[in-house]
Amino acid sequence: MSSYDLSDVIMEIVQILIVGAAVVIIVVFVIYFVSVYNRFKTLSNSAQATLGQVRVAMKKRLDMIEQLLGAVKSYAKFEKEVLEKITGLRSEIGKAGAEGLRSVDAESRRIFGSIVAVAEAYPDLKTSGSVTSLMDSVKGLEEEIARHRYTYNNIVQEFNIKTETIPSNMVSSLMGLRKMEYLQFEEEAAQRPKIEF
Repeated sequence: MSSYDLSDVIMEIVQILIVGAAVVIIVVFVIYFVSVYNRFKTLSNSAQATLGQVRVAMKKRLDMIEQLLGAVKSYAKFEKEVLEKITGLRSEIGKAGAEGLRSVDAESRRIFGSIVAVAEAYPDLKTSGSVTSLMDSVKGLEEEIARHRYTYNNIVQEFNIKTETIPSNMVSSLMGLRKMEYLQFEEEAAQRPKIEF
């Protein structure tokens, strides 16, 4: 075997190694890309599912508030407008995103606060079993909404961190993924509700 033949063999081996290394790098990149993209989709779907749970709990809360409204309406003048507002809020929940749910939450808290103020003003309402039970149910739903909101915001935080950190931000840029919006409600527990009947 001549030296010329040996150098040809070495060149062929080097070329095969270069092509093999390029293929390995491409395969690793594709696997990484798919893995990161799937994680983004998993987080996005988890966020949507959790947001759905928030919507369901908020609808339940509005149902309870409507029942509570019926239980106390003989003690205060409740206008048809309040019932229509509850119906409107209920339909708004289904199509609302994180920002829309904030306004639904604020309005339903305002209505609930007004009912609580009426119940506090009438001692026999405060001791009524059905009124107390409904108020406790609404408070329980507040805790459920808070738990779902906490879960949703944790998912959104992970999603948003991935959209901003290297190297996953390259995948999010290529796929056109943008940061998600947090679900933030303004807690008004410290404020006394306005009574508007």
